[in-house]
Amino acid sequence: MKYTYKIKKAIQLAIETHEINQKQKRKGKDIAYITHPLTVGLLLSQAGDSEDVVAAGILHDTIEDSHKDHKVTRETLAKRFGEEVAVLVDSVTEKNKSLSWEERKAEALEHIQHFSNDSLLLKSADLISNISEILDDYQKDGDSVFLRFNAPKERIIQNYLQTIRAIVGRWPESPLAGDITFLAGQLQMVGAPYFMAQYPASIIAYRDHDETKELQCPVCGWVGIAGVNCDSEYAADVSCPICQKMLLVLDFALAHPEKPE
Repeated sequence: MKYTYKIKKAIQLAIETHEINQKQKRKGKDIAYITHPLTVGLLLSQAGDSEDVVAAGILHDTIEDSHKDHKVTRETLAKRFGEEVAVLVDSVTEKNKSLSWEERKAEALEHIQHFSNDSLLLKSADLISNISEILDDYQKDGDSVFLRFNAPKERIIQNYLQTIRAIVGRWPESPLAGDITFLAGQLQMVGAPYFMAQYPASIIAYRDHDETKELQCPVCGWVGIAGVNCDSEYAADVSCPICQKMLLVLDFALAHPEKPE
């Protein structure tokens, strides 16, 4: 049975929390917020996750966003859906809204280091829903999309990229790792003019490149050894495998007059 009692009750509580009790909308849009947690639940179901993970996806914002007159707590979820669902929702809930945006995001990023695989999947589905929506809206509205948020455009993008890097670093084989890595490259391109100016790629001779040397991406924070992209007769490049930020330009002319085989 796919449409289980637990999934049905999770949908009902999410609708009550986000729609019936407060008519919550997506940031800067006249679109019902409930579309987001339902999308997250659908993504997790498509990834083949368990009933508890799908239910947690549907409920993932209920603690954080519930109205003070109809407060949903960790205890509420444990009683109605079981301890596992409550633990998962609590793991992706920001605990202290009085902190600054930077403090809250730094705390959330640190928490990822302690996530279970199920929490990593839940957070990945949340990212896919949010980033896909931002990219779609950016195609229509440009930079005005980022006026909805409480931080500059570049920091919004960088935080998403750092979060993806942390998740993929913890679980490279995740069923959703490919999806969030693809979106990271798309999102980095939105901020590319700023990132290229702020963190220009180093230009070196091809022969001086040490393929065994670890590199660090200044945008998403990835550290490791990256392969060389060689699709030009003049130069090759080395890019971050997470967000596709160009890290090195390897100039053939600085090494020898002919492109290496």
